[in-house]
Amino acid sequence: MASLPAREEYRPLLQENPVFANLSPSAYARVLENATLATYATDVFLTHQGDPAHAFYILTYGRAKLLQAAPEGQQVLLRYIVAGQEFGIIAALGAYQYPLSVQAVEPCGALIWPGARLADLIRRYPQIGLNGLEVMVMRNQELQRRYQELLTTRVEQRLAQALVRLAEQIGRPQTGGILIDIPLTRADLAEYTGTTLFSVSRILRTWETQGLVESGRERVVVRDSAALAELSDLDGVSFMGCALACGR
Repeated sequence: MASLPAREEYRPLLQENPVFANLSPSAYARVLENATLATYATDVFLTHQGDPAHAFYILTYGRAKLLQAAPEGQQVLLRYIVAGQEFGIIAALGAYQYPLSVQAVEPCGALIWPGARLADLIRRYPQIGLNGLEVMVMRNQELQRRYQELLTTRVEQRLAQALVRLAEQIGRPQTGGILIDIPLTRADLAEYTGTTLFSVSRILRTWETQGLVESGRERVVVRDSAALAELSDLDGVSFMGCALACGR
């Protein structure tokens, strides 16, 4: 892990992150002076659920997945994060534990603020504290929605919702569809939808014969985005816009 000078190359990353929004130029310089930079290989865990929350992270490149162990022992994949997104804001509050595990799905880099340094920055720049509180509320609401989905929707609908969401967040338009641009196995989709590998495989095979998706080893392409959005029963306005741009 290396010390990080206040380099301009990372300032846009901070300005676009909700935790550090609306700060002065001098504040951004101070925030960067207090950060360190680390890199992680594929499959390495950046944090573990239940460990002391010692630091706050913003990805600088790469992608990672947020995992949570359910009370019955099943691991649930809650969401993916990409460059510019954060996790671990709870570290600013002191003696708390990480509520989630974060695992790299490809090589990643991250800006890191130890909890004590982040707390000092909040005291110096109260806007960071207000931003952080808003982010914590927003993330908590996201988790509540995810658990509501797991409890109240059918497996087919959850899988369609997952593919719609991933296509919106990290999809890459290509000829004939939208590539979900991360290594994505059927086991990942089972964790993401709270179901079994068998169920995911069965549903994907059906959808492949219907022309909705194409799946391979760690690869999923959404072929018929309109049909998938209808199955998901989500408000897919932006997704549909992407689908239209892809020729649907």
